[in-house]
Amino acid sequence: QRTHFQGMPGSNCTQPTEFILMGFTENPSIQVTLFLMFLVTYLVTILGNLGMIALIRASPLLHSPMYYFLGNLAFVNLCSSTVITPKMLVGFLLGKKRIAYAGCTAQVFTFDVFGMAECFLLATMAYDRYVAICHPLLYGLVMSPERCFQLVTGSYLLGLVNGVGQIISMSSLFFCSSSAINLFFCDISLLISLSTSNTTLSYIILRTSSSLLGVPSILVVLMSYMAIISTVLSIRSAEGKRKAFSTCASHLTAVSTFYGALIFMYLVPSSGTSRGREKWAAVLYTVVTPMLNPLIYSLRNQEVKEALRRLRKRK
Repeated sequence: QRTHFQGMPGSNCTQPTEFILMGFTENPSIQVTLFLMFLVTYLVTILGNLGMIALIRASPLLHSPMYYFLGNLAFVNLCSSTVITPKMLVGFLLGKKRIAYAGCTAQVFTFDVFGMAECFLLATMAYDRYVAICHPLLYGLVMSPERCFQLVTGSYLLGLVNGVGQIISMSSLFFCSSSAINLFFCDISLLISLSTSNTTLSYIILRTSSSLLGVPSILVVLMSYMAIISTVLSIRSAEGKRKAFSTCASHLTAVSTFYGALIFMYLVPSSGTSRGREKWAAVLYTVVTPMLNPLIYSLRNQEVKEALRRLRKRK
């Protein structure tokens, strides 16, 4: 469906009231398989992240800055997954691949808010590990409850700034020739490429957001781990090195998964033959990573295992 709109100067165009999410395939049997696979993934994501939040709140052993950040990361993962996966599941089950313009706008806004918030939460967690390993005597002073609250609040506010920026970007776009998005969710970069209007403002907002928000969060992670590695290598005993590195192994795994999928999805040049790989990179970034994070921290973290053991024993 389209509504008549005076788009570019001197020409008439029809602005779509909805978009078509192309998804993965039209084959019914494959769609059923994908539905079951993504349904299980989403259920594990919901249970894993809700369980992590509940465990952190219930266990005094986990009332520390690192787990405060982890609880917020679980909340962000829960929200970002819920923005995308249910709509995708409905598309597989009922074949409804259309999404209203307002729904697409809401998806862009919410996903970009929580996506950028996750970038800064991961950077905050890297900084937390840097202080814990490189300056342990100052840890209690630097990572005070007030400072932790400020860092988390700042992550959400910067995510909000990113989301508002992308909505402004989308509001300047007109789609006169095509409303088919070759993905399973509304992504601002694809919407810009589909637009038939002047996209200068949209590209400026997108690149400014990436430069001023995305790049600093990555630099914080890199600089923190460079300092951590330098400190760990200076430890003489092998046991001391193992203990120091084990405190950030889970976070390093989560960071590698998140940024690896993000870089492949947005920074690797696209081509006709790489469209399928791009979609599966988007799956890793939007669907799989939110499921993996609680599993990574629960399976690799001794404190989480101990908190679970104590909770079961108490009950």
